[in-house]
Amino acid sequence: MQPENLFKMANFYLDNPALKHHLFHPLMKKIVELKEHGFSDAERYDYAPFNYEDAMDSYERALEIAGDVIGDVIAPNAEEVDHTGPALENNRVTYAPGTVENLKATTQAGLMGLSMPRRFGGLNFPMVSFIMASDMVARADAGFCTIWALQDCAETIYEFGNEEQRAEFIPRMCAGETMSMDLTEPDAGSDLQSVMLKATFDEANNCWRLNGVKRFITNGDSHIHLVLARSEEGTKDGRGLSMFIYDKRDGGVNVRRIENKMGIKGSPTCELTFKNAKAQLCGDRRLGLIKYVMSLMNGARLGIMAQGVGLSEAAYREALAYAKDRKQFGKAIIEFPAIYEMIANIKAKLDASRAVLYETSRFVDMYKTLEDISKERALTIEEKDELKRYRRLADAYTPLGKAFTTEYANQNAYDAIQIHGGSGFMKDYPCERIYRDARITNIYEGTTQLQVVAAIRHVLTGTFLSRMKEYQAEAVTSELEILKARLAKLVDIYERLVPKIADTKDSEYIDFQSRRLMDCAGHVVLAHLLLLDANRNANFRASAEVYATIAESEVAKIESFINSYDRENMKFYK
Repeated sequence: MQPENLFKMANFYLDNPALKHHLFHPLMKKIVELKEHGFSDAERYDYAPFNYEDAMDSYERALEIAGDVIGDVIAPNAEEVDHTGPALENNRVTYAPGTVENLKATTQAGLMGLSMPRRFGGLNFPMVSFIMASDMVARADAGFCTIWALQDCAETIYEFGNEEQRAEFIPRMCAGETMSMDLTEPDAGSDLQSVMLKATFDEANNCWRLNGVKRFITNGDSHIHLVLARSEEGTKDGRGLSMFIYDKRDGGVNVRRIENKMGIKGSPTCELTFKNAKAQLCGDRRLGLIKYVMSLMNGARLGIMAQGVGLSEAAYREALAYAKDRKQFGKAIIEFPAIYEMIANIKAKLDASRAVLYETSRFVDMYKTLEDISKERALTIEEKDELKRYRRLADAYTPLGKAFTTEYANQNAYDAIQIHGGSGFMKDYPCERIYRDARITNIYEGTTQLQVVAAIRHVLTGTFLSRMKEYQAEAVTSELEILKARLAKLVDIYERLVPKIADTKDSEYIDFQSRRLMDCAGHVVLAHLLLLDANRNANFRASAEVYATIAESEVAKIESFINSYDRENMKFYK
């Protein structure tokens, strides 16, 4: 039996109704009205919307165009790109032919700079729309997604650069130039405070010069780089680091090697050498790690969430198609309980992942748009409160969502292989590539373990519990009341477990139990998001029921572990 090419000639937006469901969430009306500043751009740009309905129509049309490009170009190129990969010659990277074609197609379709302001050549779309396009691109080719979606680095230049830098670099990115963020080094991976690439000011030429090595840089031979470097002589911690913009046209940076990776092979992961490379300071000195990288990383983590969801979508479609087609013992294998349970679990985890992805994206849209408005006028008291609230929610949901969406991408890809049996182990089927591509998602931009570190304070300070109570306060249809009551019991368990750990005041014990507390929060949050999706759209009912069962099982295991293992038992893990 030959594998079916599920991607060819499919429109990746139109063939997935879940995307439209999330695009038309009730909060989008407020997001759009804030983003469009009263739709004043309609007077200056003939493509700018004049009201909410016109804006939503613009997003849909753009996503349909993206769906065509992804289905007709990117997806059919995925296998060839995976097999060929980029090449290194004379310290420069050459993309695989399919990647070159992909970049050309996305640029010609106007899919670069989606979220950038119109005055810089962008479309001023909300983050939700950009993330939705990333979701679709990742479904087709997660490796290309890491190249295309790095355009989001322009958000950092827009937010923290000066007006001259915005005018110089953002239009170039909107016109198709690529970007990278150069953070990690051979001796500074997750511990970015240890970055030692040196930045010195060149008085004679009125510019900064960068010297040192960066490693594991995604799309490292890009046109425009954001570089974390040590600008303060004699410092050894994060307070001595600043952010810089490097333009490839100025020279001084060579690619020493392209890493030989397990997956996302179309995306060049590079080791770079900086030799007196000319650069511009982005923002203020000493805030590179403390402020700018934190913002950059949160944006990147949202992008990885979209990548995880896209991979889960691809895994689900591959598993479902194979299970329907493969015959054993006289019937399709999807008719066997062992298989249809796996398919249902994949789908529930996919829908839960997508729910938390777009919930987080909406939070990011709300606070970033209000921040942008605050640069032009004073916010009202209500707007200031909203800004604080949504920033806190985005700060909580980003690590939680990154952990869950990427862990589920790995689980779903694993199960897709299992459903294929021996065929899944062969390179003849896309699920083998999907499996390899998924493995990096819960590692880069902060491992799942680091997401726990970022999320746990929102467990301990009540951010997640407060949000759970808000979800519980939402009215649902009578058919969903039983499901809502089941989830209320999970909230009660969570509310008991957190103080049981926190009240010990033992930091080592709290750290030991943090992963379980975050997982508990995540299961309860994701289950509620699916409940509310089912309340708006009956097509999510099955996933809501299945995921509730998953959540109940997982929360019960967490509760059992916490109740069984006190601080004394920790010694057995050391």
